[in-house]
Amino acid sequence: MIPINNSVIKKVFKKIREYQKIVVARHVGPDPDAIASTTALRDSIRLTFPEKKVVAVGLGVSKFKYYGILDKINPEEFEGCLLIVLDVPNLSRVDGIDGLNYQEIMKIDHHPAEDIKGPVDWTDETSCSTCQMIAELILKTPLKLDTKIAGNLYLGIVSDSDRFLLSYTTNKTFQIVHDLIKTSKIDFTSLYNYLYDRSLDEVRFQGYIAMNMKVTENGLGYIVIPSDIIKEYHVDLATPANLINSFNFIREVMVWTFITEDVKNKVYKVSMRSHGPIINSIASKYHGGGHKYASGARITSEEEIEQFIHDLDLLCLEYKRASISNI
Repeated sequence: MIPINNSVIKKVFKKIREYQKIVVARHVGPDPDAIASTTALRDSIRLTFPEKKVVAVGLGVSKFKYYGILDKINPEEFEGCLLIVLDVPNLSRVDGIDGLNYQEIMKIDHHPAEDIKGPVDWTDETSCSTCQMIAELILKTPLKLDTKIAGNLYLGIVSDSDRFLLSYTTNKTFQIVHDLIKTSKIDFTSLYNYLYDRSLDEVRFQGYIAMNMKVTENGLGYIVIPSDIIKEYHVDLATPANLINSFNFIREVMVWTFITEDVKNKVYKVSMRSHGPIINSIASKYHGGGHKYASGARITSEEEIEQFIHDLDLLCLEYKRASISNI
């Protein structure tokens, strides 16, 4: 069993029990971990406390509809609520809370802590995913679990750890997954279709990225994806970020980034991954953040794109030089 040695988990449950109205939110441009942790926590609280009014907010993504339908709310009905934000350290990146006057905010997140602070702040950078943290919360407290909730959490863990390949997968990750499967008796192998099922358009779009990604001498792989390419391949703006881990094992690439034009919001959405250089400091410089080796950002102009690519390429060069000097 998972050792119970973290008093903050008890504080999280106590705060949930305290409020009758709860809003669960996550970051804009959600990935499976963000969506799955949000719906799983909402559904677990509803199952445990059917008298409470609990919603999960944010813009839905059709690709992730399996994880559950998100709620549209009238902010006035949730005035004085507890706001629980998941998988996001920046208040400016929380989706779906415009006009919401909450009483308190509580964060559960595995990214480095930034500006979200509340009476209870559970930040665990050693966790592979927010879904791992929500699973731990449910397994250690009276919060209830059913097969749907467990399935969502399992898929979120698998997705954010890239099938347990990434370095922040730990023995605790496997222990939580073991206890989650044992407790819920989910048929986890049947769930993979929901995570890896892809359209022919998406497969062809992945081919477009492979054919058009530029690679510098210093090992930076990058591509700027215009909005008309998104339309041409009949994919959505979340697709590049969902595909970025598929480029994980290219020998010549040390850091890789996809920069996607979002015409509606007048920004470029950036996803970044690294095999060595620490990239979250670059992400923070460009209105983003994340882990040392997996981050996101937002860029507002073509000039800023050029500077961003230059900064990443320089980071790769400095890393290579440091590696050579340590030999």
